[in-house]
Amino acid sequence: MLIVQKEKTINKMNKTYNIYCDESCHLENDGKRYMVLGAVCCPVDKAREIAVKIREIKSKHGVSVHRELKWSKVSPAKIAMYLDLVDYFFDNDDFSFRGLVADKSVLNHGQYNQDHDQWYYKMYFSMLKVLFERDSRYFIYMDIKDTLGGERINTLRDVLRNSQYDFSNEIIQRLQIVQSHHIEQLQVADLFIGALSYLNNVMANTDQLSSAKVELIKRIKLRSNYSLTKNTFLTERKFNLFYWKPNGAFS
Repeated sequence: MLIVQKEKTINKMNKTYNIYCDESCHLENDGKRYMVLGAVCCPVDKAREIAVKIREIKSKHGVSVHRELKWSKVSPAKIAMYLDLVDYFFDNDDFSFRGLVADKSVLNHGQYNQDHDQWYYKMYFSMLKVLFERDSRYFIYMDIKDTLGGERINTLRDVLRNSQYDFSNEIIQRLQIVQSHHIEQLQVADLFIGALSYLNNVMANTDQLSSAKVELIKRIKLRSNYSLTKNTFLTERKFNLFYWKPNGAFS
């Protein structure tokens, strides 16, 4: 029994995951009401298999494997490819998503003795913290687009490690900036946060909508079995959403 228990512990300790993060409308005065943060996660030993499959989906639809898939590029001409990509995500048990949507119009940084950057780090912490397990290891890759990327990532690394009491850097083993056009999983993250941003920042304010983007959002709703407009259960592992409100509660 002791040997069996020891083997189970070793197996659990050996779980290692890649987390790919992206962000949209995160700047304080960008004219967008809702900020969206998102992360897709997969086991390290499945990362190459997933990337290859996404490239196969590109090739199937006559798109170069080197072309970056982005929400901004969703159009009627290639909607079938993006629908296939969404279906692949939901059919793959090794692929998951966590998203956070925050209403910037209700922010009062002075009340909480913080600036916008400090709030940003709190949001990233709230988005990522439910993905971590003490007995697992994580490599985090972030597509940060603004000029403060290096500074942001150093601060966020410290915040995340301290929150997990990971003072020896064993749980969060890597946190680095990468370019999304090199990494297929980040392109999936861009697609999902783009859908959430479009749903909250665009669809609520205009009738002049992209039919392809609306169709893709409908497919995500169908496959996730969620409305995409409110929180999922915290324990939801496949497609997890958190709509943040400034009440001190972080879920």
